Amino acid sequence: MKNVLIIEDEALAADHLEKTLKEIAPDIIVKAKFGSIKESVEWLTVNQIDLIFLDIQLSDGLSFSIFEQINIHTPVIFTTAYDQYAIQAFQLNSIAYLLKPIRKAELTESLKKFKSFKSAFSIDFDSLLSSIQNNKPAYRKRFLIQIADKFRKIEIGEIAYFYVSDKGVFLKTIEGNSYPIDLSLDSLEKVLDPSFFFRINRKYIVCDKAISSMISWSRNRIKIIFHLPPADNSDIIVSIDRASDFKKWLNK
Repeated sequence: MKNVLIIEDEALAADHLEKTLKEIAPDIIVKAKFGSIKESVEWLTVNQIDLIFLDIQLSDGLSFSIFEQINIHTPVIFTTAYDQYAIQAFQLNSIAYLLKPIRKAELTESLKKFKSFKSAFSIDFDSLLSSIQNNKPAYRKRFLIQIADKFRKIEIGEIAYFYVSDKGVFLKTIEGNSYPIDLSLDSLEKVLDPSFFFRINRKYIVCDKAISSMISWSRNRIKIIFHLPPADNSDIIVSIDRASDFKKWLNK
């Protein structure tokens, strides 16, 4: 029997991870789920666990500080939004990781690696933190757009938002021009700097500077008013499951 701790500040992500774990390995017991360093330290001070799933960015700071406050020799599988360039730091330190969005096959493989552990798993967090700080994620700086037989370079600073229409995926510039791109919103989430871009629903990824104002909407949702409204003048609503994270994003 494996006792698991999930440390993840996005409730939906934590619930999804727990559900997937139980589908893969029904004998797993998720003993607790926490979203902050403070809660995790308090619990781990008096409890033992077999495996920790650990997000890097928590609501109250980097999760590495947990291990600075208490002595833990427990296998850790990181769940992180860092791209493959930053992940190299994890590989060098022989740490298992899962890149968000978590895929079931990769989770299964990570559990297989966990089963092979025969002794306590020690992590040099000072070395790891230094590696990550020196290996920042490589986000897209520009997009090359083809219009008929011509090409145009769109710098990331020119983009107000990305959106989905019946004709495909488009980006809209701060000048009000729309251009088709050959990436899905799911793919764009992985290459856009989350400091400036946020996926508010299934159809929109917005840049903070594109937002003119916001209105409280029904069912705890948020209506966004863009400086440049969509061509069809449709309401732009932050979905229920993203509203809480959206507020945190704006409040950083």
